[in-house]
This record gives sequence, structure tokens and C-alpha cells, in this order.
Amino acid sequence: MRKTLLIIGVFILTALLLVGLFFFAVNRGSIKVGFVELYRGLFVSYNPNVAAIYDLRFPRILIAMLGGAAMAVAGALFQAVLKNPVADPSLIGISSGAALASSLVVSLFPALYFSSPLFALAGGLATFAIVYVLSYRHGLAPIRVILVGIAVNAVLVALGQGIAVMASDGAAALGGADAFSGTLTMKTWNDVRLLACYAIPALLAAAAVSPRSNLLGLTDDTIRSLGVNVVVLRVIVSVVAVLLASVASAVMGVITFLGLIVPHIARLLVGGDNRVLLPYCALLGALLLLLADTAGRLIAYPYEINAGILMAIVGGPLFILLLRGNDRYHG
Repeated sequence: MRKTLLIIGVFILTALLLVGLFFFAVNRGSIKVGFVELYRGLFVSYNPNVAAIYDLRFPRILIAMLGGAAMAVAGALFQAVLKNPVADPSLIGISSGAALASSLVVSLFPALYFSSPLFALAGGLATFAIVYVLSYRHGLAPIRVILVGIAVNAVLVALGQGIAVMASDGAAALGGADAFSGTLTMKTWNDVRLLACYAIPALLAAAAVSPRSNLLGLTDDTIRSLGVNVVVLRVIVSVVAVLLASVASAVMGVITFLGLIVPHIARLLVGGDNRVLLPYCALLGALLLLLADTAGRLIAYPYEINAGILMAIVGGPLFILLLRGNDRYHG
């Protein structure tokens, strides 16, 4: 009972922090309005300052929250599928594969913009299959998955940057570069609708598979003894994880280490039961990415530091500590 109350308290505190950060982020920048003025401008009468905030800040804030939730849940699911506590969709190349496929389609066929997450999903699934096949040797050793993933990720990033450099169209080159930059600037309500259209159903699917995903922590023989098809279960959870990471990467670009940091913090706070862990990862992921984006806007104002850069600065040292802190990561 006490543990349940503590978990509820953690959820409530994180939700309150997220709401507070939302209103703080809305009012940070060259245009500032009070809460009453913001409310009246949104729901009562037109206000040019509120209209500018609505068109420029609201989309990037909502994308940071929804994309952060998607990447965090994807990270937790990848760690369950691969039985690898340092698995991360950006680290093992899933995000780069998705971003590369999405940027290529949008650059070559702009009319397919709203279908770009589907192509990102194809790119993410192909990358995941490559990493899985190349890493498998009498099982999946955690360090082998990471090393193969890093190598595949490096190739995909190089391809994406090379295509961006060679693109004759300036917009195509800029789009290719943005796909790997992890920036939330210049996002519009079209981007919000695109992300929400795919990410929300994928988050609901993650919640639906969360009870069964707990079984992935057991040995395959034990899972079979419970009457569950291990291969089907692993494929379903993998597809949901790849969809979440791919959709977020298609809209935001590659955000490194978010899918690694959030699940580890979440396990310390709410435990390892995926029925509780995944919803909390969504909440905490939204909070951390919005915090990174807001900090990036304020640290060097009027210039901006990409949220992806800040996440890499924080996530890199943590990744090293995780590798050094537990011998079983070395396979």
C-alpha cells in the first residue's frame, strides 16, 4: 500500500512539474504575456502577441512533449526486447534509419509529407533487422548489440549528411541536415498533427502490450511454458517500439540518449513493472525533452542550442557510467 502511494505521488509530482514547465516555456522569449492575457487571447478575443506565441511556441512545446514521450517509451521497450539495459533507439541506429528514410522521401516527394512516418517506420524496421541479424551469435550479447548498432548508426548518419551536402535543392539539403540535428525550431501545427496522428495510437499500443512485455524479462523456455509464443511477442513489441522511435525521429530528428536516460530514472522511481513503467516513461520523457528544449532556448539567448545537443551532453557521461557500473553489460 505504501509503495503504491509513493508511486502515485511520483506520478502527480512529475505531472505538476510538466504543467509548470509548460507554462514557463510558453512565456520565455522576446514576447511575454501574463496568464490572464494568455487565456483571454486564446479563448476570448484576438491578441497579436498571444497569436504569435500560439503559432510559434505552442507547436514546438507540444512536439517536445509528445516526441519525448514516444522516444522514452520506445527506449524502455527496446531494453525489454533486447534484454539490454543500455539499448537506446538513437544509439543502435533505429532513429537514424528512420530519419534517413523520412528525409529522403520528403526531399524527393514533398507531397508525401503526411505519409513520411510510414517510410520512417520502414527505415526503422530495416535498421532494427540489420542490427539484430548482425548482432546475433548464439544469443544477443548486450555489448555486441551496442557495438553493431553504433557502427550501423555511423554509416546511416554519414549517408544522411552526404545526401544533404550533395542535394542541389537548398530546401532538400536543409531538410536532410535537420533530420539528424534533433532541433525543434520552426515546427508548425502541421508537424504537431502529423506526430499526434501516429504517436498517440503507438503509445496506446505500447500500453496495451505492457502486461505481456513484462514476460520478456524471463528466459524463452519459461515464456513458452506459459503458453506464449516468444517470437510473436518479441516481434509485436519490437514493431511498437520501432514505430514510436521512427515517428518521433521523422518529426524531431535524432535525439540521442533520451531513450536510455528516462527508463533508468523511471525504474528507480516507480519500479520495473512495465504496466507502470511505460506510462511514467511517457510522462518523464515529455518533461525531460521539454526541459532540454527550454534550456536550449535560454542558455545562450538570443541564440539557441538544439535539444539534441543538450541530451547528448548529459547522456554521454551517463552511458559511460552505466557501462562501467555493471560487468554484465560487457557480455
